[in-house]
Parts: sequence; C-alpha cells; structure tokens
Amino acid sequence: MGLIDRIVSRSLQKDVSPGEIAIVKVDVVYAQDGTAPLIIDVIENELGMGKLAAADRSYLFIDHLAPAPHIAAASAHKRMRRFAEKYGVRLFDAGYGISHQVVVEDGIVRPGMVAVGADSHTPTVGAIGAYATGIGSTDAAIAMVYGELWLRIPETVKIVLSGPIPKGVYGKDIILYMVGEFKTDGMIGKSVEFHGNALKNLTIDSRMTITNMCTEMSAESAIIPVDEVVLRWLDEHGYSIARKVDGEDLGEYVDVIPVEVSRLEPMVAAPPDVDNVATVGEVEGMEVDQVFIGSCTNGRLEDIEVAARIIKNKKISKRVRCIVSPASRRVYRDALKMGYVDVLIEAGCIVAPPTCGPCVGAHMGLLAEGEVAIATTNRNFMGRMGHRESRVYLASPATAAASAIEGRIADPRKYLS
Repeated sequence: MGLIDRIVSRSLQKDVSPGEIAIVKVDVVYAQDGTAPLIIDVIENELGMGKLAAADRSYLFIDHLAPAPHIAAASAHKRMRRFAEKYGVRLFDAGYGISHQVVVEDGIVRPGMVAVGADSHTPTVGAIGAYATGIGSTDAAIAMVYGELWLRIPETVKIVLSGPIPKGVYGKDIILYMVGEFKTDGMIGKSVEFHGNALKNLTIDSRMTITNMCTEMSAESAIIPVDEVVLRWLDEHGYSIARKVDGEDLGEYVDVIPVEVSRLEPMVAAPPDVDNVATVGEVEGMEVDQVFIGSCTNGRLEDIEVAARIIKNKKISKRVRCIVSPASRRVYRDALKMGYVDVLIEAGCIVAPPTCGPCVGAHMGLLAEGEVAIATTNRNFMGRMGHRESRVYLASPATAAASAIEGRIADPRKYLS
C-alpha cells in the first residue's frame, strides 16, 4: 500500500487498494470564490438542504477575485458571506490568504487527514503528509452536506529525489524539471509520493511548491511522508499529527522514478505549455514587461526572502513592472517584520495584498497584447495572465527577481553569494 492508501485505510479502519472506490469521511472540504457559487447553487437550489453535516469541517475562501475587481465578483462574495453565516461555515475573506496556503499554515489540514478542495491545486496540501485531492463543485457540495464522499483510490508513482541541491536551484526548479520530463499527461489517474535524501534539504515551503505543481502532470494527488522536517515544522507552529500513519517506504508502486537533483540548474517553462521546459541559459536574454512573484505556488515567506535577497540595494529595470503578492496575511506580516517588504518597495516593486488575481489573469497585473511576463505561478497557456497574444514564462522566485533587475530573463546564480 502506498501512503495515500494507508491514510484512507486508517480513516476507514479497513484496507483499501488502488482502483477501489471507497466512501470516505472527509476531514476538511474547502472552496474558493471561483467554485463556491456553484456549490451554493447545488446545496440551496438542487439539494434544498437546510444544514450541513460537515459545517464544522467546511471552509470558504475569497482569494481569486480578491479584492473584488468588478460588481459580479462583489455580488458572488456577498453571497458567499451570507451562505457562511447561514450554515455555520467559516469564511476567510479577501486579504486573509490563498486557500492552499491558509489550510496548512493555520493547521486546518494536518498529517494523516483526508482533505478535498474545489480547486485543482489542492494536492499542494500533501506536502505535510495529508491526502489532498481536487474535486468539482458538485462533489464539494455533497461532501459539505453529508460529510463524506466517494473517492477512487489512485495508483501511486514513487519519485525518489536524491543528491545535494545546487546553488540557485529551488523547489520550483525541481518540479519544473519533472513536469518537463513527464509532461502534462504523465500522471493521469495517479498519485505521486516523494522519497529520497534530497527531502531533508527541502523546507515545507519548497515541498508545497513541488506538490502544488504535480497537478500540472495531471496527478490526482501528491504526498510527502511525515519526516523530521514536517515534525519540526509542526512543533514550531504548535500543531499535531491528526492521524498517525506509517510513512516508511513500504508501498508497492506502479512505477519508481529516480530524479538526481544535484544535476539540475535553474529551469524555466516557456509558453505556451508548462511542460515546455528549458534551462535558464537556453532562454536567458528574453526581454520581459512584467514580473510576478506570488500565487499558491510561490508566494510563501521563503520565496519573498530570496527575492528580497537578490533585489536588495538594487533597482528593478525601468521597463519592468514587478508585482509581489504574499500568499497570506501571515506571510505578508512576517515579510514586513523581516524587512523584505521595505527592500522590495525601495527597489520599485509593487507589493499587492494576498490574492490569486495576477496568476489567473483576473486583475492586479493583466498583460496587454504582445507583452511578456515571467512569473512564479503554475500555468502559462495563452491568455492565462491577460491578452490572448501575451506570453508567460514560469520560473522560481530567484529567477524572477534576477529578471526584474535586468529586464530580461536572467540566471539568478550570479546574484547569490
């Protein structure tokens, strides 16, 4: 059994196997303002329910169109607030943070839990040893109403990350390399479980970047076993393991893939596909109009820190707009305390509130026709961040920060002592 199989088995108190469909009690179900309105429609108009069995385990986030950029969004947010008050669901309003970041940093999802989210990047949460998978809005409505949901237990692919991590290489570079190798359809119907000695040098922030972008390989879920890094993080935050599950490498996997991270260098995904991956040297020099550092992929404190470290005592290029958006209010506050925000503002960056806006091309940084951006986000299809004829390159916060300084895609290693 892989780790996800064991988590579900422990929850059900009976063994399950890959391919099996199980009715599972969900520990957490959450949704954001792009998916919550349909959930509300299903619950109130189709099911006609007056209460939710999982109200105390359900969470709504206003994070995508936040703050509201137009009246339609404001109306949807108003509806979410009323729904949350009526049904006793906790709502995280605009500015609190991006859902996947908050459910981890606030201890809502903890190791051993089964979490479902009406957002494709819910596997982010697997970085702390939870089974997290994205679902549709109708399934999320069912989970909220009944407190349980059917899940098909996926086959598991084991990826072994080995070797020391080179200077200038971060979690984003590791996962971009893997997306380039395995392609956007490489993990369809599967979960990804990470092992290897490189994990000891990857923080929770970095791990969340890696599990986040497993979605771009079409993985149903991604998970990293609880180890000393996770235990230390839990202790520092005053959280505990929700359901202890043996994380030893005892599983039978549909495939085992080694990745030697010591051979990697900074990576970039070029438009129009996230699996169109190259080394930074292969695209270095491409002029950019906008740099975005943030999102559920790379808006954590570690990401803000490395960007500030590279940009400190420098100015961003006059031809570049550099937008930085912390993934949560807590990250924003910590970045303020550490002086990172002062560094970024002094350099000419725009520091935005916690929001998904620029990532999804909703607001706070749309691209015009023909413009080029380098972003720390997770998708770069045509029109993702604005005009259909704009282009988006994906990279680590370090590469993005170096590019902001030079006004073109740049290798961050020259700025890292």
